[in-house]
Amino acid sequence: MRQSHLFTKTRKEAPKDESSRNAELLIRAGYVHKEMAGVYSMLPLGLRVMDKIINIVREEMNAIDGQEVTLTALQDKAVWEKTDRWSDEVVDNWFKTELKSGSEVGLGFTHEEPLTAIMTEYVNSYRDLPRYVYQFQTKFRNELRSKSGVMRGREFLMKDLYSFSKNLEEHNEYYERAKQAYFNIFRRVGLGDITYLTLASGGSFSKYSHEFQTLTEAGEDTIFLHEKSGIAVNKEVCIPEVLDELGVKKEDLVERRAAEVGNIFSLGTRFSEPLGLTYLDLNGEKQIVVMGSYGIGIGRIMGTVVEALSDKKGIVWPEAISPFDIHLIEIPSKNTAVKEKAERLYRALEKSGKSVLYDDREGVRAGEKFADAELIGVPKHIIVSERGIEDETVEIKERITGESRVVKEGEVM
Repeated sequence: MRQSHLFTKTRKEAPKDESSRNAELLIRAGYVHKEMAGVYSMLPLGLRVMDKIINIVREEMNAIDGQEVTLTALQDKAVWEKTDRWSDEVVDNWFKTELKSGSEVGLGFTHEEPLTAIMTEYVNSYRDLPRYVYQFQTKFRNELRSKSGVMRGREFLMKDLYSFSKNLEEHNEYYERAKQAYFNIFRRVGLGDITYLTLASGGSFSKYSHEFQTLTEAGEDTIFLHEKSGIAVNKEVCIPEVLDELGVKKEDLVERRAAEVGNIFSLGTRFSEPLGLTYLDLNGEKQIVVMGSYGIGIGRIMGTVVEALSDKKGIVWPEAISPFDIHLIEIPSKNTAVKEKAERLYRALEKSGKSVLYDDREGVRAGEKFADAELIGVPKHIIVSERGIEDETVEIKERITGESRVVKEGEVM
């Protein structure tokens, strides 16, 4: 991608009504466009990052036998009434609307009900289980306040996986596989060292659930962390009974701010029973399917990476989710050999399979190009300037560490 062809541009200031650091940096660097509070459009750079995150999550979900689908955003009132979750008194963040026929529909904030209803048509026997189904889908939640940038939106992309098992033992085995897959995901996106499996409330589903909480001062949650063992507990369930079960003492825990980047729930028969999802076992007896749900916010990961890893100059992307592998920066010069050299490197790098953002903009000063590169946050910069023409060298700079080295052009690959 030639930077001169990008329709987006960096900006010095974020919108005045934007208070979150992740959104400020993503807007200034040209990754997202703010439509309204809690609603962001993904621009070319932002979409490339989101696609990288999606591919990592997809690989890990496929590795634990997930089958990918795409379910509808529009929701049938009748299905949700069966589980008593259509009521605004039970679920207070519905977006609902009316069809021209007068029928009321909702915009999905999660998908336990519709997928369970689908599975009733395909699950009849014990031979049909277990099954694991997931999707990447836009969710809609009518949040009262949305002030954490892309980390808490009213419209956002989510990966949600649902497990359908014959019994609790089979479910528990898969639950542990899902835990490990989530650890793999957070390690691969660059958050592994600061993300903890955290015991939390199970809400209306079960006594407890598990959250994956990333340490950051921008987080909306408070967790208590046992630093030596890695055991973490959400503030809402940090009571003597829970601490006794975990084998830790309150005085040995440290209080930290954290952002929830994923969660997993044991659902039991909460949805399968009212929606009639059953199967016949080996003895021909009817049994109720045991379920689980496993969610990850894709934009939430993106925002949390920015909050946790950025520095005062701008975004710092881990290599695995950076929009490009390399930011090639051509320093303006009257010497045509500089442009020729930059163009030659651009073609060679792309031919080698590297993705390159090439700052070929004319009329932009060197200092401005460097500042933009720091803000955009691609992890590796290659700088082509007049200084390296005679000795046929270029400068390679690491965004994360700030370290630089001069190498021969022929050694760049």
